[in-house]
Amino acid sequence: MTTLTAPLKSWPSRQPIVFLMLAAVAWLALYQTLNPAAEALVAALPVDRASHLGGALQFFLYDTPKVLLLLTGVVFVMGMINSYFTPERTRALLAGRSEGAANVMAASLGIVTPFCSCSAVPLFIGFVQAGVPLGVTFSFLISAPMVNEVALTLLFGMFGWKVALLYLGLGLSVAIVAGWIIGRLKMEAYLEDWVRDMPKMSAEFEATGMLLADRIEGGFYAVREIVGKVWPYILGGIALGALIHGYVPEDFLASFMGRDAWWSVPLAVLIGVPMYTNAAGVIPIVQALLAKGAALGTVLAFMMSVIALSLPEMIILRKVLKVRLIATFVAVVASGILLVGFVFNAVL
Repeated sequence: MTTLTAPLKSWPSRQPIVFLMLAAVAWLALYQTLNPAAEALVAALPVDRASHLGGALQFFLYDTPKVLLLLTGVVFVMGMINSYFTPERTRALLAGRSEGAANVMAASLGIVTPFCSCSAVPLFIGFVQAGVPLGVTFSFLISAPMVNEVALTLLFGMFGWKVALLYLGLGLSVAIVAGWIIGRLKMEAYLEDWVRDMPKMSAEFEATGMLLADRIEGGFYAVREIVGKVWPYILGGIALGALIHGYVPEDFLASFMGRDAWWSVPLAVLIGVPMYTNAAGVIPIVQALLAKGAALGTVLAFMMSVIALSLPEMIILRKVLKVRLIATFVAVVASGILLVGFVFNAVL
């Protein structure tokens, strides 16, 4: 058995370019079959396709493999790209740079780096020790979970490039401006004492040469780590989205998430903050909300608040930040999200 499986495991390493080409062809071919397969499955079930249950089942059976396939593909590719952006390299890129330009760079790096709220504390400590300004650090911490490759890819796959590009611009703007404002407030005194007293360290890093085969292995590792952790949230989000899609009347959602209700955006943010999910779990819900008449600005505000201001992340950050700095962070980011929601409800 060992002699049979060992060559199979080493094939991507021996012929990485051929593997990547064949994997891309197989991925595209499988993606094209998703909608016909979902319709065929619903047709084979003893339900009326035009009924509420039929619509909910079609939504679930189509979106589940679609989201998982999109997520697997983009996480694999970004896992290869992320091999260039280790925590040490990220710190080195940001250390010693002035605010303003550094906020832009930090928010941009957040798009391509694989860090989430669970790694917020060690990243924060590393940035502080490397001398990265506080506001620049916050620009990165806001952007990394909110404007990441998973969110952008799923938005592109479900809504097209215009919505994905819109979300990219909005998310970066919130991260850059919020980080700059926090930096201007000079709130370093509200770091926990043990964080402020840590000895400074060099932000240098040692570059290591990696072969394409090594980066492919990094892609496989990213898929195991990220997809392996988020798939329950994906299934939960799609199931909730399917129920909304199949059973919730359009007039009901439009009445309190439409652009005519001024309080819809604050309500969406308040609902989103306590939720514990990520982009992969919330985007199917966003898709269902938009299909049922919710306004784009309101839905974007909801999505941003879920990802950027989740209660679990605030609890994690409490280990390194005092309550006043956390409250300032939440207030500044929430204000940016509210502004995004109101503006887009007004102009779209």
